[in-house]
Amino acid sequence: MIDLNGIAHIQLSVRDMAVSRVHYHALCVETFGMAIQYDQPDCFYCIGGRTGIMITPAEEPEAFHPRRAGLHHLCFRLRSEADVDTLHDRLVGMGAKIIRPPELGSWAKGYYSVLWEDPDGIRLEANFVPGRGNLDRLKAGPIAARYSES
Repeated sequence: MIDLNGIAHIQLSVRDMAVSRVHYHALCVETFGMAIQYDQPDCFYCIGGRTGIMITPAEEPEAFHPRRAGLHHLCFRLRSEADVDTLHDRLVGMGAKIIRPPELGSWAKGYYSVLWEDPDGIRLEANFVPGRGNLDRLKAGPIAARYSES
């Protein structure tokens, strides 16, 4: 078995690099404090928090839809409910389209999140889950059997 160490980076294809760059610069650099690795006309890539986010121009201008094959949404993990609230305020200030303001969800005990769309309609979420979240549930609950068989 391989011990996974997270996701190294996510690359998103966007329709308008200039518009999306403004959004991702405000989110990744100004809000999350990520460092810019590349800032070129065809690539904007930030790293930080054991995460890499890259945007590049889409070859096809087709609009994003979360129910097509491919990405449904991307979720950032934050360190507190206050961080989720602060991010929400920042997103409102950025003019982001908020799909769901901060709220408790049923995905895990204490799951608190905000959901929004980037300029291409790609859904982004940020959450805080106290403790080990579903990892504790996975060990003890009926969901464990489902994952232990795969």
